[in-house]
Parts: sequence; structure tokens; C-alpha cells
Amino acid sequence: MKQLDWLLRDCLNAATGERVQIGIRDGKIAFMEAGAGEGSTVSASHKADNELDASEYTAMPGLIETHIHLDKAFLTERMPGEAADLKEAISMTAELKSGYSPEDILSRSRKLLDRASRFGVTRMRTQVEIDPVLRLMSWHSAVELKKEYEGKLDLQLVAFPQEGIFWQPGTAQLLEEAAREGADAIGGVPYNDRDSLEHLEYVFRLAESFGLPVDLHLDFSDDPEQLAILDVISLTKKYGLQGRVAVGHLTSLGSAELDTAKRIAAEMAEADIHVFTLPATDLYLNGRQDTCRIRRGLTPVRALLDAGVNVCFGSNNVRNAFTPFGTGDPLDIALLLAQTAHMGSAREARLLADMCTTNAARALGSRGTKGLFPGEPADLVLVKADGILDVIYDRPRERLVWKSGERIY
Repeated sequence: MKQLDWLLRDCLNAATGERVQIGIRDGKIAFMEAGAGEGSTVSASHKADNELDASEYTAMPGLIETHIHLDKAFLTERMPGEAADLKEAISMTAELKSGYSPEDILSRSRKLLDRASRFGVTRMRTQVEIDPVLRLMSWHSAVELKKEYEGKLDLQLVAFPQEGIFWQPGTAQLLEEAAREGADAIGGVPYNDRDSLEHLEYVFRLAESFGLPVDLHLDFSDDPEQLAILDVISLTKKYGLQGRVAVGHLTSLGSAELDTAKRIAAEMAEADIHVFTLPATDLYLNGRQDTCRIRRGLTPVRALLDAGVNVCFGSNNVRNAFTPFGTGDPLDIALLLAQTAHMGSAREARLLADMCTTNAARALGSRGTKGLFPGEPADLVLVKADGILDVIYDRPRERLVWKSGERIY
């Protein structure tokens, strides 16, 4: 049998808490076996080009960032002030677009990609803005970055009409061009267009025509009556896109009566719609108009999980009008969600890890849904921590990262 490329000895498996030996060969996990110590059967029977004593580390699949805006990252210093609400954040950012250049977009995007990669992110889905001002400037920059970071990070590109489709003549044609040029998903933002259902119908038709999944910004408010999710459920079934539709934010559902939220969550589970909760942005921008009993500004995470919905999380924005903070580390978002969605048990810590690894892989329709498992891609991160609780609660920065079997950090 061919010699291993790597043998990682005595690390903790984040999913089970047991000591394991992980063998890597030809870009995949060759085996993962329980056992500890240099004299173990595994260590004695396998030869490797590289061996690592990983006894101080906890092993996880490579982290996955499900929802992020690279082209809007690190704009804080250019902002005229703090955005008072979502509408103002959109308006402020739109005014800055005329000052973008390809070099500017690439520089800010690389800064965030490099950070995320060092934190252990091996896959990412980014929302790429397309409108009559930028036209395909951000799109072509993102395509360049996708090629540039191949081997470090798999980048999925969502063709995203931030300024609406029908409010902005020409946007539909630009979206179609991006789809022809290899978009990985079609995005949408129905609350920022002249008619929500018209917007959604167009997005679903376009996705169907190119055989692509749908990834929506949806129901981003505190208004319990803003429930475009009902139209999304209907359209998902109409176009046969079960399992291929994701919605980000969905915070209006968090303001709805619990019985309503539970009923809609059950319908979402039946349609296999994924949810990306974005707590750093949602907590920051929502609840601004409440003077008492201030709403949390989150989607109802627990009700969705209880109904069987695949809930994941993302950073959304990093240091701009929508989110003036952020690091690009999914584990920072995991801790924030643990605190704000009342997820404090050891079982929930493991679930939070799944939400940015295996569950996220399923939502993105990509490989790696089994996690650290023989035959799966050797995308993994070793975090210097004594188990999953320390991984989530301490978020240690000392991490070793492998992508397709190659150690990159």
C-alpha cells in the first residue's frame, strides 16, 4: 500500500471527544481510527512522509463560511457615519460604489480571504454584487479570486442584485451574463425591489434555466408581517428546487408569534430550505425601533432546528455599514450564536461545529457532508484546544490547516 502523506497522531475528534489517528493520502482521509500513543497499532502499521504529534489539538473538518460579502469588506473608514438601520446601510454603501476599482475590490477581498483561510476556512460562498453601477466589476474580480485561491479555499460565487432587479434597469441582463459565465448560485433580495414576488419569480426562473441553486437575502426586519418566506416555500416546490434553496437573515420570523414560526418552520423543513442565520449583522441592525421589550433580531433558531430545518450561520459582513466589526473567523460567530440563541450545552457546542462544517457542506451542495471520515476530502483544521467546548468558547488562534491533503498553515 502506498505510504501516507500525513499521519496525525493522538488528536481529539471534535465530534466524539475520543483520541484518534488520522491518515491522509492523495488528498483524502485514508483512515481515522480510535487509539492513542506512539505504540498504537495504527502508528506501528502505517508509514507516512510526515507525522505530527497532535495530542494538544482537536480535529475538525475544514470550516465553511456560508454567507459573506467580500466586495463590501473593510469599508468602515470610508463611511460618513454609523448606519441607523438597514435602509441607511444599503444607501451609504451604494454611494461608495462609484469609488470602487478592480484593484480596490481585490485588495479588500484578499485581506478577508487570507484571514479566513488562516482561521481554517476551506470553503466559502460569497455574495457578488451586480448592478448598473458596478456592472460586472465585482463579478470579474470574484472570478479572478476563485482561481487565485484554488488549493487554499473553494470559493462559490452568488450572482447577487443588492440594489434590486426591476428598480435597476439592466440588472436582469447582467445577472444572466454572470450565470452564463459560471455563477454557482443565483441570489436575490426581494425586500429591496419594487415587488417582492416579481423579484422572487425572476430569480427562481433564472436559477431553473441554468440548473443553479438559489441563495436569498430574505425577510430582514423586525416586522412579523414580512413573510416572503411563504412565497419562497411555494416557489421551491413549484420549481422542484427542494434542497437547493437557502435563505439568509429571515429575522422577521423571529418576531412572529411562536405558533406561526413553528408552522412555517415545519413547511420549510418539508421543502428542505436551508437557513443561514447572520447574527453579527442581524443583532446589530435589528431592534433599533423598539423602546422596550427589544427584540433579539434573530431568526428563531431553536424553532427551526426543532422542526428539522438545516440551520447554518455566516459572518455576512466584516467592517462596513452593515457590520462595523468582525474577524472572518466562523468560530467567533459560533460563540455569538451560542450566547444569543441560548445554545449553551456540550451537545449544542457540537451542533454549532456542525453548522459551520458538515451541515454547511450540505447547504452548499458540496462534498464533505460526512466530516472526518475515510474517503472524504482531507480538508481539516486542528485547533489547539482540549475538546469542542474549548474550541467554541475560547476560539484559540493556534490552528493547523490542511486543504485537499496539503498543509497550508
